[in-house]
Amino acid sequence: MASRIVVVGGGFSGLWAAASAARARAAQGKDFEIVLVSPDPFHTIRVRCYETDLAPLRLPLDATLAPIGVYRLQARVTGIDATRHILLRSGRDGEDDRLEYDRLILAPGSALTLPPVPIAGQTFDVDTYDGAARLDTHLAALKNLPPGEATHTAVVIGGGLVGIEVACELPERLRGLFADDRPVRVVLIDRGDVGADMGEGAQIVRDALARVGVDVRSRTVLAGVEADGVALGDGTHIPAATVIFATGMRASPLVSTLGVTCDTLGRVPVDAFMQVEGLADIYAAGDCASASADAAGHKTVMSCQHARPMGRLAGHNAACDLMGRPEERIAFSAPDYVTILDLGPAGALYTEGWERGRLVACGSEAKAIKQMINGTRIYPPRAPDREAVFEAATPVIQSRPAAH
Repeated sequence: MASRIVVVGGGFSGLWAAASAARARAAQGKDFEIVLVSPDPFHTIRVRCYETDLAPLRLPLDATLAPIGVYRLQARVTGIDATRHILLRSGRDGEDDRLEYDRLILAPGSALTLPPVPIAGQTFDVDTYDGAARLDTHLAALKNLPPGEATHTAVVIGGGLVGIEVACELPERLRGLFADDRPVRVVLIDRGDVGADMGEGAQIVRDALARVGVDVRSRTVLAGVEADGVALGDGTHIPAATVIFATGMRASPLVSTLGVTCDTLGRVPVDAFMQVEGLADIYAAGDCASASADAAGHKTVMSCQHARPMGRLAGHNAACDLMGRPEERIAFSAPDYVTILDLGPAGALYTEGWERGRLVACGSEAKAIKQMINGTRIYPPRAPDREAVFEAATPVIQSRPAAH
């Protein structure tokens, strides 16, 4: 059997791990197999799932993988036998099967976590394309419901970056749904202070939320989701037909089966070369992996900002390892951390630093940068051919986006 690299996951890390491994293979004129395993035949631009228009978010994986000789297997990995180098997988037909590997790159991503409260009513999220599409269908159907406070109200639970981005989009989106002049209401709930995570930009975030018409409830405890709204810890009931969770992410439980100690987010530790600590022949990247980003000890965050370069280096390094060229592996380092937060009609906010302590741009200037990143920078080549994909898969850390 030919040697084989298997990549698990078709998100930002998985796609670029496979592409980078193929690039390294071509550079050395080798012919080992590269297989990407994913239950979804599409690559989703997940960071855009909060947006109103979902059409640009789904890209066929084969459009990028086929030109570079990467085979895609549509299946879900259910287990890992690291000793025997075997993956257990469940295919589209529901039948279990096995897949052997010589080097394994884990990039199964992360998923939304829900708070431990009673949930009696239907809820929504923008964690996946399917989740965002389900929310879109629900919102479109609201106009068919009897007018009332609940019909015109949406509650977003979780005031982190995703929660803020969702909340900022909703008032305008809801107003576009209804023919009557009834006011719409969007409530953003968080246990902490909404906007505090944005450092020097915290007040800009709060002002933007107020400007677009979001009712912010900081330091508010969610008691539960009821059939007709949400219950708060102080006994308040908010009637709402739409309840959206944006309460953080946790790494795929698949990596917990490796037997290594995971961090509080369920991520496996990897070394500078993206190899899982203590395990030969297994690499990990993206949301399922925790790597040191700089000499100060900052860890990577769950974002495409780190997932994409982690994937590129994991693929390159696994290929070099397999080809017997470990000296050509490249160490990961990402000391420059930036945050660009979409604020809907109020623009965006661009900060630098791990504490988000330097304000770079806000308003329309930051919005233009956000749109460039979300619409161009993080996409595979629009008309992918072999050389274009290999160029995009170069194992480097991209420079920070420029403010003009």
